[in-house]
Amino acid sequence: MKYDELYHFVIAELENKLGQNITYHNVLHTRKVIENAIYIAEKENVSEYEIILLKTAALLHDVGFLESHLNHELLGCEFAKKYLPDFDYSSKEIESICDMIMATKLPQNPQNHLSKILCDADLFYLGGDEYEFFSENLFSELKGNAIVETKEIWHKRQVDFLNSHQFYTKTAKDELENKKGENKDKVEKNTGHLKKKSNLLDHLQDTVSVLFGVIVAAFALKSFLVPNHFFDGGVTGMSLLIHELYHINLALVIVLFNLPLIIISYFTVGKNFAKKTFFSVLFLGLCLWLLPPVDITHDKLIVAVFGGAFLGIGVGLVMRAGAALDGIEVLALYTLKKTSFTITEIILGINIIIFSIAALKFGIETSLYSVLTYFAATKTIDYVVEGIQAFTGVTIISAKSEEIKHQLVNKLGRGITVYKGERGFLPGKFDVSTDCDIIYTVVTRLEMRKLKNLIYEIDSEAFVFANTIKEASGGIIKSRVKH
Repeated sequence: MKYDELYHFVIAELENKLGQNITYHNVLHTRKVIENAIYIAEKENVSEYEIILLKTAALLHDVGFLESHLNHELLGCEFAKKYLPDFDYSSKEIESICDMIMATKLPQNPQNHLSKILCDADLFYLGGDEYEFFSENLFSELKGNAIVETKEIWHKRQVDFLNSHQFYTKTAKDELENKKGENKDKVEKNTGHLKKKSNLLDHLQDTVSVLFGVIVAAFALKSFLVPNHFFDGGVTGMSLLIHELYHINLALVIVLFNLPLIIISYFTVGKNFAKKTFFSVLFLGLCLWLLPPVDITHDKLIVAVFGGAFLGIGVGLVMRAGAALDGIEVLALYTLKKTSFTITEIILGINIIIFSIAALKFGIETSLYSVLTYFAATKTIDYVVEGIQAFTGVTIISAKSEEIKHQLVNKLGRGITVYKGERGFLPGKFDVSTDCDIIYTVVTRLEMRKLKNLIYEIDSEAFVFANTIKEASGGIIKSRVKH
């Protein structure tokens, strides 16, 4: 085996042909893995012959990055089979080297002593003093290849990886485990700092959303609905109705009607939701009290559509911040426990009463336009709350499922679920079928086009179908506001 000649050939290939965005799986990493492999092998009393095989596997284990991030271990084996015969490696030796290279594929699965040594040598930095240096290089590489987007996501991945990782050789366990634990503690600490910063930004964003939402809602009430004696559904509709019937100040009525529901929500929904809702309703009352009315239009259709739309924008922005300006759903939730009706039926019943009273007191036409206002507000709320974050469930059936899975997780950053199934059963070929992985993932509306392009670049004949998801949470989906 002409290892020295092979070494110079491979290092030259890596130095000249690796992309600039490969900042971790580069020549430095390869040399470090060779050095670590030799160190562990000598400690483990491995023979000189086996050390040569081990060094060769270490030299080639990441050579697949010359072509692609995807399945680079398999590409490394193909490289070995193509070039190693030229350097006097036998087919049995090449097979042994390929076994070691494939063992480094995550999650690692070494089946023999040499493979265990290579796996530990490959991730030696996890328990070393240079952890931060190599971790930063890996983050830069993954970010440059659109696999990881933010430091927060990266730190979380590192903590999860460090928790699940294990060293296989006695040498690595004895010498690296303690330091690995220290490195994990540092990453967790950094993650905590990033979370605090993220939470602060979230609170600021929520505050701005509530303030702007309340002002827009107050504008809709004072400039469209109140001057034209229009109504809405829910607690806002009841407040408008009382205001029109008894001429009690609208700001006072809205606050008073919502207070009991806020108290109920404290026990049924959550303290945080109740607190945010209380301050939102209080600020709405203040805006309604202080903001002067602006008489924009008396065109009933414009008032119904745009009054409802502006009101929906305001309420939706407050809902995105994890609060509410209308406690009707809280009332429905509380009533649900006392009756056999669904929440939808309870809300519908309350609104029918509101619009029926409006029809009797102010005329059918006003009542019908008010229904249109409520419809416009409801649809606008749906869009503001769901908006571009509306989730779509996507099912993918493809003969190239392995490549698609890799790209979905590492390039698009989505979590996936895999079902085992069969594909085929075509007309005229019903008896022909093959086992396949059925991939299911959840993406946002804006990601749908990117997802399809990614899939069809890999397999233009892939079968893809999607369905809208009303609500999704957990996993690695970006969470909506939690009450």
